[in-house]
Amino acid sequence: MSATTPKTVLPGPYVPEKLGAACGDYSLRIIWQTLMFFLPIFYTDTFGLSPVFIAGLFLWVRVIDAVTDPLCGILCDRTRTRWGKYRPYLLWFSIPYGVSIFLMFTTPDFDPAGKQVYAAVTYTLVMLLFTVTATPNNCLTAVISDDHETRTSVSSYKFVFAYAAGFTVQLLIVPLVQKLGAGDSATGYRLSMGIFAVISIIGLLITFATVRERVPPPEGKASVRQDLLDLRHNRPWLIVFGLALVALIYIAIRSASVAYYFKYVLDREAQMGVFMSVGTAFVLIGVLPSTYLARRFGKVKVMQVCMGIVLLSLVGFYFPGPDDMVALYALQIVFSLASGPMFPLIWSMLADTADYSEWKTGRRADGLVFSAGTFATKMGFAVGGMFVMIVLGWFGFVANEAQSESSLTGIRLSMSLIPAAVVLVGMVGFARYPLTNAKLTTMAADLRARRAAATE
Repeated sequence: MSATTPKTVLPGPYVPEKLGAACGDYSLRIIWQTLMFFLPIFYTDTFGLSPVFIAGLFLWVRVIDAVTDPLCGILCDRTRTRWGKYRPYLLWFSIPYGVSIFLMFTTPDFDPAGKQVYAAVTYTLVMLLFTVTATPNNCLTAVISDDHETRTSVSSYKFVFAYAAGFTVQLLIVPLVQKLGAGDSATGYRLSMGIFAVISIIGLLITFATVRERVPPPEGKASVRQDLLDLRHNRPWLIVFGLALVALIYIAIRSASVAYYFKYVLDREAQMGVFMSVGTAFVLIGVLPSTYLARRFGKVKVMQVCMGIVLLSLVGFYFPGPDDMVALYALQIVFSLASGPMFPLIWSMLADTADYSEWKTGRRADGLVFSAGTFATKMGFAVGGMFVMIVLGWFGFVANEAQSESSLTGIRLSMSLIPAAVVLVGMVGFARYPLTNAKLTTMAADLRARRAAATE
């Protein structure tokens, strides 16, 4: 098939549909950003759990996710309804997901052992329901169009809304907790997360109502074993999965550290929301040119440059003192601008690896491919949050007290050098990613020819 083949044989999504697709990401990320930034400090300072227990909880639920996430992807790939394969899950599970969030941020009047059980049950429930909403929501990127540039555009819309959700959380959660709780943080968190849960439900339902699935599955049915073997031999997918995992680990480490950094190192807890909001605003600015940059320079080169800048800015965070706020804000801006294009590109590349599998094998399993993104999101959050808890415990952190110099050093490391080391690992692993823009164009042309021939 020549490169002169028409760009697409499928109608592409228009702006209203892209906005509808983005609403699902806003709904999921308004909760997920709260978990990344505030769940660790909610569990230690409000709920009353120890860092060691929290680290163990995060790790244990990831063991469960290692089974449930791929199972969800496999189930989605085999779902057939009049609404498509992936959209119906947003309809069926949006309300249970919202209710589970409210329950997780409710602090019961239990003894310490009872609180541990309650936290374990509600956190596990939230992660399971996140799987069955986030996995199909992510899969929509792959089936909304068969053109890799269109997918990057859709991904950019989705991540603008995702980062806008982060902006909402960072700007509003602290004042909401204070206002609604009137000095009682437990009440403040419960009511605030009740509001966010309702927003989450509405956004997922909007995505269900507005998005269409256009890319048809290949003819024939593959076994679950065959799907798993295809994934195992899909080298681009393995690399992107590793990249997503690394990216979410470094984000989670740094995100979980920010609240501790501002409360205990800087003694500027009231400024934490502004600092995080500035970062999110510049992440949004960084997201906007993602499609242009990917088209002009290629996804691979853009990703490599962005990771290099992120690495250098994280190293820089180790050096400013508590009074060097100008330097801290400057580093935050650089870090955020470079982070902006990364996640739209990662999710776009996951869709590309699904194309690669179909191109190589004639089989396609978008749900299983994108379950990797969901699992990487949760594993990154868990490993990052767990690592921060371990570092805090190792360096002698004690909640709601003045910290020792050792404890302050641990918090500073979690804000800077530790996530920088994780980024470096990701850069090394990504160096051999093979799907250049030219390769993607060739693959897309071949797949369109096959689909056209199958319909004749």
